[in-house]
Amino acid sequence: MKIGFIGLGNMGAHMARNLAAAGHEVTGFDVAGVTVDGVRNVNSSVAAVKTADAIITMLPNGQILRSVAAEIIPVLSPNACFIDCSTVDVDSARRLAADWPLSVDAPVSGGIGGADAGTLTFMAGGSDAAFAIAAPLFEIMGQKSVHCGASGAGQAAKICNNMILGATMIVTCEAFALADKLGLDRQKMFDVVSTSSGYSWSMNAYCPAPGIGPESPSDNDYQPGFAAELMLKDLRLSQQAAEAVGAATPIGQHATKLYQQFVEDEDGLGKDFSAMLPRFSKLNR
Repeated sequence: MKIGFIGLGNMGAHMARNLAAAGHEVTGFDVAGVTVDGVRNVNSSVAAVKTADAIITMLPNGQILRSVAAEIIPVLSPNACFIDCSTVDVDSARRLAADWPLSVDAPVSGGIGGADAGTLTFMAGGSDAAFAIAAPLFEIMGQKSVHCGASGAGQAAKICNNMILGATMIVTCEAFALADKLGLDRQKMFDVVSTSSGYSWSMNAYCPAPGIGPESPSDNDYQPGFAAELMLKDLRLSQQAAEAVGAATPIGQHATKLYQQFVEDEDGLGKDFSAMLPRFSKLNR
């Protein structure tokens, strides 16, 4: 396939490279002028998509997605599939589908490591026809894709998932900080919790305590696999969605406030979202 890829940042660059390595003809554009092995670079989003069979975007927010969509939709081939892998608000995803029906909102889970290894999970919303076009590309860039429903369903799944993730990481960090003050060895705590009812992805796969469990960003001085400011973005999207539909999310709301404080008022900017552990370790009740 001919693929136009817009947004070659920390995630998009790896995704585009994997598509090119699989034999697809990938043309890429990024405002920062990033170059990627195997990807032909052009100097505009329009140039990247003019002859594309599929367009993939990986952009920071809904406003930028809407702006890019307005630029490129007038030049798209009639049967081109527009696949947006950004994490944006549900309304932006649905507006894209209204403007270009053969589109898929497909945010991802798995972080930079998953993008590099081609092991991402895609949460997709859109028509059956659009998903059928996108699915083979998801198989190259990831290990799993789930068709969650109509347009916007992929974004809905992503923000619900990450609201859970943000909240469970906070309480996991709180528990380690409490264990430290109680004199409980961190390894012993992990051995118990990881095989008991406290089991979670935050504990078992992404443990925030250095040297405990599988290797994670905590073992690299909390250099981000998933930055705290990105978690804050996703939590804010969850609360925006909750307000729009009148859903009660008190824990999600509190998690949002804690990450906002960590990122904007403390030293969390540029650190992994699991760096909440040293934050809590410094605090007293």
